Amino acid sequence: MDSLVILVAVVATAVAVVLGLFLLRERQRSAHHGVREGELAALTGRLAQMAESQAAVQARITDQLQAQERQMAKAVEDRLESFSKRVGDRLNESATKSQTTLTELRERLAVIDKAQQNLAELSGQMVGLQDILANKQARGAFGEVQLRDLVEAALPPSAYAFQATLGNGRRPDCLLNLPNPPGPIAIDAKFPLESYEALRAAGSDEAALAPARRAFAQDLKRHVQDIAARYILAGETAESALLFLPSEAVYAELHANFRSVVEESYKARVWIVSPTTLMATLHTVRAVLKDVRMREQAGIIQTEVEKMMGDVLRLDKRVNNLESHFEMARRDIHEIRTSSGKILRRGEKIGELELEDDGAAATLEPASAPPPQITKH
Repeated sequence: MDSLVILVAVVATAVAVVLGLFLLRERQRSAHHGVREGELAALTGRLAQMAESQAAVQARITDQLQAQERQMAKAVEDRLESFSKRVGDRLNESATKSQTTLTELRERLAVIDKAQQNLAELSGQMVGLQDILANKQARGAFGEVQLRDLVEAALPPSAYAFQATLGNGRRPDCLLNLPNPPGPIAIDAKFPLESYEALRAAGSDEAALAPARRAFAQDLKRHVQDIAARYILAGETAESALLFLPSEAVYAELHANFRSVVEESYKARVWIVSPTTLMATLHTVRAVLKDVRMREQAGIIQTEVEKMMGDVLRLDKRVNNLESHFEMARRDIHEIRTSSGKILRRGEKIGELELEDDGAAATLEPASAPPPQITKH
């Protein structure tokens, strides 16, 4: 708006300058040609009118421009206020979203921190487990503990014994107390970890794979032979025993690639089980023990039923005796009722004799007939 006002002022100045130059030129021309002073005065008046008109036009234009400037300023101010409001709303919305995002981010970071702590604890446990498995004695204890947990979870305490001593002085890790047949079954935990890790480390290297497979098979065969010689005793234990492998991976490797070892264990009557198959075997043992207990209870129930039948026979005999007594009592009551009926009838007859006319009775001679006799029944 200021530039427009300046432009109008410049134009007005230019017009005034042009008019002045024109007036000066006319004066020079009048002086040169001898124009009369009256014409010059008229021309001057006309120029003054034109200047006044130009000034009025300039003032009107200036007012209009100022009014437009005020309107434009108000419109700009309204636009700026609306824009400021929208910007403020957007900033508030962005701040709210940012706060929500930061809150969610903090929650997720807390979850990540917790997960990281769990991973750190798990890593420590894995290191501890590796330390345990690296030592043969600790590894054996690990297998025994896993065996103990499985047996205690599946069977009642009376169905097993840990480290029980057999007749030959040997002590299996667990002895299942089953009735004959089959008799007690011994379970021993074995964990050929070194040979298995060597087998895994060999991978596809044929040069290292062959000796690793041979060492793994020899370890398992030795364990099978030891269990068969130590824990299968004729007349004392069952004709078979269990070799517990506390690793599903070792068990899967054995059955996948060492069929000859499995067949040799069958011949030695040593059944190789993993944690999963041992749990299934223990559930079968529990069903067998339950069936034995049910048979024992069935014998006790049969004995008690026989005793109860004797009691029922005696009760039936006594009921018959009581029924005979009731029959005799019924006959006695019937005879008593018959005698009492006769007595009542004879009493009625006596009463009728006493009710006859006194005069008639006076003319009668003294009774010579004997009194009536009551017949005893």
